[in-house]
Amino acid sequence: MNAFLLRLTAILLLVNFVAIAQVDHLATAHKLPNHPRLLLLTGEEEAIKRTIGADKSWDNLHQAILKECDGLVDAAPLERIKIGRRLLDKSREGLRRVFFLSYAWRLTHQETYLKRAEKELLTLSAFEDWNPTHFLDVAEMTMAVSIGYDWLYNDLSEQSRSIIKEAILKKGIEPSLDAKYNSWLKATHNWNQVCNAGMTYGALAIYEDQPELAKSIINRALESVVLPMGDYSPNGAYPEGYSYWGYGTSFNVMLISAVDKAFGTDFGLTKQPGFLKTAGYLENMTGPSGNAFNYSDSGLSGELQPAMFWFAQQSKDPSLLWVERSRLQNNDPKKHVRNRLLPAIMLWSNGVGMNAIGEPKSTMWVGEGRNPVALMRTSWSDPTAIYVGLKAGSPSVNHAHMDIGSFIMEADGVRWAMDFGMQEYESLESKGWISGIVSRIRNAGRFSDTTISYTTPSRSITDCNGLLEKPPSRVIRLLRSL
Repeated sequence: MNAFLLRLTAILLLVNFVAIAQVDHLATAHKLPNHPRLLLLTGEEEAIKRTIGADKSWDNLHQAILKECDGLVDAAPLERIKIGRRLLDKSREGLRRVFFLSYAWRLTHQETYLKRAEKELLTLSAFEDWNPTHFLDVAEMTMAVSIGYDWLYNDLSEQSRSIIKEAILKKGIEPSLDAKYNSWLKATHNWNQVCNAGMTYGALAIYEDQPELAKSIINRALESVVLPMGDYSPNGAYPEGYSYWGYGTSFNVMLISAVDKAFGTDFGLTKQPGFLKTAGYLENMTGPSGNAFNYSDSGLSGELQPAMFWFAQQSKDPSLLWVERSRLQNNDPKKHVRNRLLPAIMLWSNGVGMNAIGEPKSTMWVGEGRNPVALMRTSWSDPTAIYVGLKAGSPSVNHAHMDIGSFIMEADGVRWAMDFGMQEYESLESKGWISGIVSRIRNAGRFSDTTISYTTPSRSITDCNGLLEKPPSRVIRLLRSL
């Protein structure tokens, strides 16, 4: 009992400490809806069903989600096995499984989906922790378990609700109050967006049981997430590149969509300079081949981006979906089911039919900011069109490589000038190369030749007598934080 009282006192002190400097954004917000309250309220499934019935592309995607869920029914639950210092692959797969199965239950009410989702939720809740030393793992796991708890709330047993709720509190929200784990609150990159989104989902899920703590967490998120959102200014160029746009921006949208649905307001977040314009950046970052301009830590293959449908709805501009339309119509729907946020596209589709999506009017897009870009093409509809992407910027930007500029070019369906893109972090960390890189930068002012994919020789640019750019100390700090 004494240990319990000490822990409770500590939590209350932390909550009060956090709340002292907070603006109470929720003071004038309307009453929170009952469960389900995250993203999709009771009865809103009917709009999704109408969209599915009206357009074959949406029906195909919906059926692909259900088929994937059928495969998950007999899959073994996840185990808490880390790769290096990360549990992130398990958190991401947990989010994918729970989001998919919960969506399938709400759209079909087939008992097998409910039972399998409950089984996964209880398994994740039983993990000893969600790996707070690498807080992205906690954030995505908290989002996963919170969506399942909220969407299945009325159909879960009382015992299951109690176990899952306790896990959200103890393994998700409480670690975020510990200064050892929450440096992301002051970050200006994707960690802030992802972690604040995850904690907000946890707070919304257990709001009625922990109202003061939940308010504090949500208020904290609304104050903190504007820091990385500042990087979209002035016109939407995302400094971390294509792949991390798909991470940071997508989770930023998940956060905004959740609070807007729950409280009837986005608390001014969509008015942050450049944020709504970033959809233009993402659309123009895909070449005629369908591949991305993969500077910085980005993969080459483009992928379906559910958040683009949210942006199109907010901007009332269906032409922002030209690339997404192509992916929905021309790709096998099974290609999309590895995307853990895929069910969100069904929520954000807004009933738009593929025939209502026209090509963009402009063939050139220029974005300023920390990593300025210029993106241009001769046509949106010709797969053999010429496409050129240019970037400037600095290696001190999060996930940037050792260059202050590069370019790519496509023509006749071929990428003639390219960027190597990212190298998987564990492949570096497992060989001690991250620490080696930091040492070589400090002593020689350059990357090791063993990491050529991060350096200027791998870029479509010239160097002077083999000299590489000497990085500022910020780059060393960024590498250490990987």
